[in-house]
Amino acid sequence: MSARRLLQLLLVIQALAALAIGLAAVQIFGADRWRGLALGLGSVVLVRLLINLNNFFMSARFASPTPSEYRLGFTARLRMFLEEFSASMLQSSWTMPRASACTRIHPDSKAPPVLLLHGYGCNSGYWSHLVPRLDAAGISHASVDLEPLTGDIDGYAPLVERAVDALLGATGSDKVIIVAHSMGGLVARAWMRACGTRRVARVITLGTPHHGTCLAAFGLGLNAAQMRRAVQGRATPGEPPECAWLRTLAGGEDGAARALVTSIFSHHDNIIAPQTSSELPGARNLAFGGIGHVALGRHPRVLDTVMHEIARLRDAPARQQQAAL
Repeated sequence: MSARRLLQLLLVIQALAALAIGLAAVQIFGADRWRGLALGLGSVVLVRLLINLNNFFMSARFASPTPSEYRLGFTARLRMFLEEFSASMLQSSWTMPRASACTRIHPDSKAPPVLLLHGYGCNSGYWSHLVPRLDAAGISHASVDLEPLTGDIDGYAPLVERAVDALLGATGSDKVIIVAHSMGGLVARAWMRACGTRRVARVITLGTPHHGTCLAAFGLGLNAAQMRRAVQGRATPGEPPECAWLRTLAGGEDGAARALVTSIFSHHDNIIAPQTSSELPGARNLAFGGIGHVALGRHPRVLDTVMHEIARLRDAPARQQQAAL
């Protein structure tokens, strides 16, 4: 089942649950229809809010130390939680259930085309806030739905390979920029290991668990298992906390491949824990604070940074030409 169909099914289940709670309120407690409806919808929203809150509590248990310059007060923490909850609700209840992979070509673009890779349990709809920026800048782009949902991360590499071939063929470019969220960053690295880096201009990852996340132990599927990280103090003696798949992935990379990566992450990520698991040695690591995991794909400061990284590549030939004169 695709992420789109699964999310649509979950929406139907939530609607039926809200209806059942509303009817019970009317029949058992004598509430009028509107109050019953409000109670049913409110109950579903409350459950979703508690799930989101639980993610923050769980990630805090395994969190890396937060640098002093990124520490938050109560008001900032509340704002971060509400932004993350809003992002999660809108993505899972509106954007992603309606989305499908797409390609948009801007013939006059001077920037390398961009391939968008979503994260675990998501689809191309995750990029609903970045795509308008790419279009406004006249940058060609395409997205991929990584399926099956619970599949092998290495198994997604052929999907990426086909998407890269199609995007480069449509634009006439010889290199591609990959922007990837969460698991998508590992998919990009797995694809580079399998197919090489000669066609890569840059890989920009958002909240990717480059060294795994302790919360992956609660996920389903082979891909979740490939993102697992042992809790500090519970790893096998003499072994690093990353699972075997992550160690193999890292062992297949050289310094040149790592230098192609920009890793953007938040010290308050509520899914990647420890949060510094997103720091990749040899890569360009850019830290943020006060932003949750899902919100990384829509936060203005993060999107500004992504567009700046793309602009650096677009403007590089002009800078090189000026330097040669």
